[in-house]
Amino acid sequence: MTIKEEQKAILSGLPVAAPLPNDVNVSFEFFPPKSEKMEETLWASLKRLEPLGPQFVSVTYGAGGTTRERTHNTVVGIQKETSMTAAAHLTCVGSSKAEIDEIADRYWEEGIRHIVALRGDPAEGDKTYTPHPDGYAYAVDLVEGLKKRHDFEISVAGYPENHPEAPSEQFDLDYLKRKVDAGANRVITQYFFEAETFLRYRDKAAAAGVTVPIIPGILPVTNFKQVLKMSDMCATNVPAWMADLFSGLDEEPETRKLVAATVASELCRVLHANGVKDFHFYTLNRADLTYAFCHVLGVRPKGTK
Repeated sequence: MTIKEEQKAILSGLPVAAPLPNDVNVSFEFFPPKSEKMEETLWASLKRLEPLGPQFVSVTYGAGGTTRERTHNTVVGIQKETSMTAAAHLTCVGSSKAEIDEIADRYWEEGIRHIVALRGDPAEGDKTYTPHPDGYAYAVDLVEGLKKRHDFEISVAGYPENHPEAPSEQFDLDYLKRKVDAGANRVITQYFFEAETFLRYRDKAAAAGVTVPIIPGILPVTNFKQVLKMSDMCATNVPAWMADLFSGLDEEPETRKLVAATVASELCRVLHANGVKDFHFYTLNRADLTYAFCHVLGVRPKGTK
């Protein structure tokens, strides 16, 4: 969908009294816990968000697959101990095809039917990505291999501001199309901070022949300095107005939360006004802000208004 002239006013915000949506679907992303305390936080967050009925809950992999076993245990735990559908991240880094196939088989046997297939970050200590000599070289190869192994539902990554290693925007879009042609069912984007960034990407991906749903990835900004560092690594633009909003709040965590909630909620409402019905939240293993975003989007526990 092209951004129409009459929609441009919407991009500057929505009136406070705008009706709540009633057609939104959400999904949540977590990372595997590294300690007993972090595990308690994770499960408290999962239980808090479970009544919202997400489409799925995904669990990430560490760089180079360093959290492989913790990821597996967390995914299986969610699948067995909650009412939510669990999705496992799987990367190409540091593993042979035989090892990846074995992991995929284990997931299938445990009832996991959804994989988020990624190339993955370079192995720890490496500055650039090097394919395993006997492995799936890139995400498109992984998608093809998984589809041959089992009839997984597969999500892949999309980059509204281009993958940092892509030589051009068109190359990145063409590669996204290849992943979809290989069997991907949806695209989940890297986070971004301005609605127009996603809407333009959606239009360009459609023009490149990408027909599967493209789901915006939404990141709550609770630590602005950390987000600056992350965004520099993944080539995500942090607009100057965000720096102004968070200026002077380094020692004000509660105020930062309020500002973060305002920024992300407004972004989601603008996206919805432009036809976006599905949202993927990077929860950072915390439930409070994600629950608030869902509430603003009209996503409530069943039986409540």
